[in-house]
Amino acid sequence: MLVELRKVIPSFLRRVDVADRGGAWSDYLSGVRAETEELVDSLFGRTPVDGVAEVELVDFDPDAEDKLLTAVCYPHAHVGERQLADLVAGLSQEQRAALLTAAVGERANRRHRPGRSFERCDYRFDILSDYGAFRDLQRHRMLTIDWQRLTPNHGFVRPELVEESGAGDLFNESMERSAELFDLLRPDFDQQAQYAVAMAYRLRYSMQFNAREAMHLIELRSSPQGHPSYRRVALEMHRLIRDTAGHRAIAAAMTHVTHEAPELERLDAERRIASRRTT
Repeated sequence: MLVELRKVIPSFLRRVDVADRGGAWSDYLSGVRAETEELVDSLFGRTPVDGVAEVELVDFDPDAEDKLLTAVCYPHAHVGERQLADLVAGLSQEQRAALLTAAVGERANRRHRPGRSFERCDYRFDILSDYGAFRDLQRHRMLTIDWQRLTPNHGFVRPELVEESGAGDLFNESMERSAELFDLLRPDFDQQAQYAVAMAYRLRYSMQFNAREAMHLIELRSSPQGHPSYRRVALEMHRLIRDTAGHRAIAAAMTHVTHEAPELERLDAERRIASRRTT
């Protein structure tokens, strides 16, 4: 891979295999990972796993909406941020609502997103979803995401359509074969054994992002074209921001969240594509 990439982007890869540059960096990263993994396992490896919700909001700022409104005002004001925050704290509910309405504007579609003020507050979620949903959500870049090792130990998700089709037993058999192969490989190939785990098995991961990215991710991943597994995660994130964090104004600004579950996620989109091909 390195040989081929150097034909295209050589300047970006000049130090990759230099012993005291890329080599030293790789050794450092692998050493930190191995030592941390061993210590964490010695501390918590035998701890029983509690039952948890699929999506849990584990951290948020109770003062997020005040801070967001301060950030809305900052580029248009002439006072310092600390003084501005005190002034915002004294606003009436009507004034606060007017400020947020002005900052959000008329969003004709989900690509119309408010500015940098929505980057002032963050949310951190702990998620236990199937691996396929994780791989789609992992593609987002304006956030911090970290994940635990992929194993069959958290069980798997069987879609309702599989059950309705009468293929439930066949599906379960496939999952069992995947788990058996993982167990067979793991003693000799500890990391590589993860490739044997089917995408329906569940993975635990954390996602942390600001309200602007939340708007992008939740609106995009709740769209009718989305897969039910990550649509469910996105909609639960929206509910937790609204109800658990109590940030109802921020949640309300996400006007293009789709709550209605489509019968077949991509059917309408595929029909539109087919229609364009025939015209």
